[in-house]
Amino acid sequence: MIGLIGKKMGMTRVYDAQGNLIPVTVVMAGPNRVMQCKTPEKDGYSAVQLGFDDQKEQRLSKALLGHIKKHQGQAVRRIREFRDFSVSVKPGDILGPDLFTQGQYVDAIGVSKGRGFEGVMKRHHFRGGDASHGAKGWRRRSGAIGQRLFPGTVMRGMRMPGHMGQDRRTVQNLRVIQVRKEDQVLLIAGAIPGAPGDYVIIRNAKKNPKPPVAPAKK
Repeated sequence: MIGLIGKKMGMTRVYDAQGNLIPVTVVMAGPNRVMQCKTPEKDGYSAVQLGFDDQKEQRLSKALLGHIKKHQGQAVRRIREFRDFSVSVKPGDILGPDLFTQGQYVDAIGVSKGRGFEGVMKRHHFRGGDASHGAKGWRRRSGAIGQRLFPGTVMRGMRMPGHMGQDRRTVQNLRVIQVRKEDQVLLIAGAIPGAPGDYVIIRNAKKNPKPPVAPAKK
């Protein structure tokens, strides 16, 4: 498996060779620094640690800074481990968006936007109560949530108002539209979880390991 740490920059649109409009998410996917390479002989499994987004040393915890200095790395904001990395790398190498190819399918992992405390109509798409015929004060409520005499309690997992959003989400099988190595940018078709400026993980699609689709010629 291959993957990169990136930052969602926003959304825009591009046109393909046939003039079709494609909405895309712009992801800054480089430079990713190889911080550590783990091997089955030494660590029990094979993995590569990547670092992204340079940071001042005084803003890092002592534990994280010690780990970085142990492997002669550079201070970064985010470190992510990718197991069974299919590209041969060594500590100190720099990876960028050219790790992926145009037409390849990828999975995007991010944290969805936080919506705060929301009611059942927005959070769970409840219909809500009647607005007339004597129904007063139940327009946006959920209704009864318990039972009568037995068991007389609220069932586990009952959908109720509460905190909405800010959850880790994975969107699968998104197509890479453009790879702009000079700008360290990937253009990926569709939407990716998170707000502009949030960190995301881009990896090769687990459920769609198809070869890259060549762009159509005019």
